[in-house]
Amino acid sequence: MTHTEAQVAGLLLAAGGGRRLGGRPKALLTHRGRPLVEHTVEALRAAGCTRVHVVLGAAADAVRERARLGGCVVVVNPGWEQGMGGSLRAGLDSLAGTGARAALVCLVDQPGIGERALARVLASYEDETSLASAAYDGRRGHPVLLGAAHWDGVAAAATGDRGARGYLTAHEEEIRLVECGDVARPYDIDTVDDLALLE
Repeated sequence: MTHTEAQVAGLLLAAGGGRRLGGRPKALLTHRGRPLVEHTVEALRAAGCTRVHVVLGAAADAVRERARLGGCVVVVNPGWEQGMGGSLRAGLDSLAGTGARAALVCLVDQPGIGERALARVLASYEDETSLASAAYDGRRGHPVLLGAAHWDGVAAAATGDRGARGYLTAHEEEIRLVECGDVARPYDIDTVDDLALLE
């Protein structure tokens, strides 16, 4: 295990209820023959995250039953309907006291972002003050690396569906952008039409 792998935890936000997908929880959408949540956990591990925390919400019991999440710390966000901000706060809270010095945050509904992009952003970790983001043609996207020194500020700003966006916008000059457009496609699975992007 490298220095980076030991200190950076993967944090997967997978609580969404898929409102625009007719209420189909995103974690359970099938991609390459298995639930999306399982696919993304494997990508985080392949990228070098030996510790992975998964935040569930919608249909959390069904997700636990159907997805192989062995070895993950599963966190259930009872307020998942209030948006991604609460899930991000719950995930960061779950990392307190674990020894993790940064979190590599990714979203369950972006299956076009795989191991190679995750590994690139993970490699930008230096210490708990690190702040980095994948970029696609120069535009900031996911995954995002949040050093532990930023967690309180991120949590305070994470409301509704904003997640870390407000905090990152306020700290734009500190963010190391890691171009990933050559190894990943940052589409979201948000609507019924987007389901065609799943394999």
